[in-house]
Amino acid sequence: MTISDESPIAASPATRDAAETLVTVRDFLRYAVTSFQRAGLHFGHGARDAIDEAAFLVLESLSLPIDDINPWLEARLTAEERTLLAARIEARVITRQPAAYLVNRAYMQGAPFYVDARVLVPRSFIGELLGAELSGPDGAPLIPDPMGVRRILELCTGSGCLAILASRAFPNAFIDAVDISAEALAVARRNVDDYDLASRIALFEGDLYAPVAGRRYDLIIANPPYVDAAAMAALPPEYRAEPALALAGGADGLDIVRRIIDGASATLTPGGGLLCEIGAGREALESSYSELPFFWVDTEDSDGETFWINAADLRPKVV
Repeated sequence: MTISDESPIAASPATRDAAETLVTVRDFLRYAVTSFQRAGLHFGHGARDAIDEAAFLVLESLSLPIDDINPWLEARLTAEERTLLAARIEARVITRQPAAYLVNRAYMQGAPFYVDARVLVPRSFIGELLGAELSGPDGAPLIPDPMGVRRILELCTGSGCLAILASRAFPNAFIDAVDISAEALAVARRNVDDYDLASRIALFEGDLYAPVAGRRYDLIIANPPYVDAAAMAALPPEYRAEPALALAGGADGLDIVRRIIDGASATLTPGGGLLCEIGAGREALESSYSELPFFWVDTEDSDGETFWINAADLRPKVV
């Protein structure tokens, strides 16, 4: 949904006034920041605070590059642009949807992706890790030969963004991307088609490994649901606007993560590995699998939230 297509709300007198009296990009940036702060909105879907969110909403709505708003601050807007911006700012406040849903766009590693309320707004640390030169505890590369990676499995693909980024990082790989949600896969299909990657990325509907049973992969990547029950109950409206199926990970947040680990040994090639994001569940995970040598791969913004484990260190879990 975009506000220009079908607005979920009727414009208030204040919004109509803003559309008539505000003139420049600077005017709307200031108006948006003030509106967001007064409303006590929550952020975290690609924006750290009200200023970042306002800049993104304004620039994306105007089809301008999102990396820097400063060159455009004094640009005067048309009546149509002013009406659109005023409506979207009001919608952000009233509906509490993330801005990405209002403009149907999110970015990872500078790459744009279509999003709507059928999928999470992309924000995985794995996006930052894909393509980086990842070193293990001994300093050796976790993936010694990216060009030699031939088959990748992405679990819980959602919008398909990680599969698409993986296709860039591993240019010789074919990727199977799985999700249990048919609605999410419709969004993923749109993104795969937008990047003309249908010949390299295959989408499967089903529960984790079930749709690809019997296949082996050089790499498994997964950003599964990992929000624990207490955190789910306390989510602010912006996060409740996202599909609960893509967030809820059970009592301690690790129900699906455990299933991914338990099935990885039978799905990886002997030299392969699993890269999985788990949020704040490190302590609980290491307690559950004390015998496994997880290697925690950190980013500039994360510490102990994404692990790597080699196929050689995994074994079928004894039930």
